[in-house]
Amino acid sequence: MAAGFFAILDDIAALMDDVAVTAKIATRKTAGILGDDLAVNAEKATGFLSSRELPVLWAITKGSFINKLIIVPIALLLNVFFPVAIKVILVLGGFYLAYEGVEKIIEYFFHRPKEGHEVIAEVKEDGIDAEKTKVKSAVTTDFILSVEIVIIALGTVLEQQLMIQILTVSVVALLATIGVYGIVALIVRMDDLGYKLIKRSNDKGFFAGLGQILVKSLPVIIRILSVVGTLALILVSGGIFVHNIEYLHHVLPSIPSTVKELMFGLVGGLIAVALATAGKKVISLVKR
Repeated sequence: MAAGFFAILDDIAALMDDVAVTAKIATRKTAGILGDDLAVNAEKATGFLSSRELPVLWAITKGSFINKLIIVPIALLLNVFFPVAIKVILVLGGFYLAYEGVEKIIEYFFHRPKEGHEVIAEVKEDGIDAEKTKVKSAVTTDFILSVEIVIIALGTVLEQQLMIQILTVSVVALLATIGVYGIVALIVRMDDLGYKLIKRSNDKGFFAGLGQILVKSLPVIIRILSVVGTLALILVSGGIFVHNIEYLHHVLPSIPSTVKELMFGLVGGLIAVALATAGKKVISLVKR
């Protein structure tokens, strides 16, 4: 009886060792997309009142956990019964990411800045609705990036037994959520930490200087993350197109992969924006 119990424990320990190794490999493979996920979500989690930053970030984090709970079992089932569906989902998600990135670029270069009274009216009118809209957008983007993370992680353990596949993908998904949103939380609260350091040190000494650096660095970091996040959306979408559409994989072989992915991401985004704009016009005409 005791020997059987210890044999079970030994099997569990061996399984955990295998999962630790495969999870390490899978995490290394997904490092690039995790970096993009961080940049995108840090940019989306900012722009709120200080008192609303953490509640909004927590709402996005909960949405991310729910995304993983949906994606992991579906990805495992599709991989067994209908693997081609995974590519279709990835490509559709790629168009959404490309749309998000290109729309930001168009908004920046071609839409006029809003006047002060327009911004005030918009804040008064929208308020919580605007916050909910941004959270929804962040969770949707997280869903697409999570699909990419889960698929890449699953691809590293296809030769392993089913239990190792399930545990490895689950561990990577959990680490992705905790790691990404933990770092985002630290970024968005940098200024508050800086103000506390300045206040406690009476604006003198090393900690006061550190606090000043944190306060002054946050706007710069947010601007950088905004640019990097937009670029990441386009690069990730382009990478999805190149790796999952066979024809594009062989187009322009002499061009560096990053340039190629950026180019296809931009083209995909322009197509998505054009379709979305046409769809909105059709809907508005129908409503009339």
